[in-house]
Amino acid sequence: MKEIQFSTEIIASKERVWATLWEDGTFRDWANIIDEGTYIKGVLEEGTEIQFISSVSGYGVTDLVERLVPNEFVLFRHSADTKERGEQTRENEWTGGAESYSLIEKHGVTTLIVKTDVPQEQEETMCIRFPKALERVKILAEGG
Repeated sequence: MKEIQFSTEIIASKERVWATLWEDGTFRDWANIIDEGTYIKGVLEEGTEIQFISSVSGYGVTDLVERLVPNEFVLFRHSADTKERGEQTRENEWTGGAESYSLIEKHGVTTLIVKTDVPQEQEETMCIRFPKALERVKILAEGG
């Protein structure tokens, strides 16, 4: 796996950006750019497991919410690759990787930094899709 990083500046409070990232409707909107039909199954709380699943392919990943500071930081640890809407495990393409979201607000502008471990064969795709997804987060958080 290789760690890649993306960032964007958003003219909105970190609370607004956080809500845009993790509330169901807006999450589905921006995450759809990364993997069509993606939604979250579970509750975003430190120490819990949640699943990111594609309603289109049925594939996903189960993650441990390893660290959570609401409105500032979340670290996910990919604990299992899944299929059939998260019901069965599959090849360990993402397992063991991590993904984090950091928000830093200064003078009404929030910098969103995303670090994610990706399998080498997915790197090119993620380098195209993630910036587009973050642009969508920016539009949504700024009221678009």
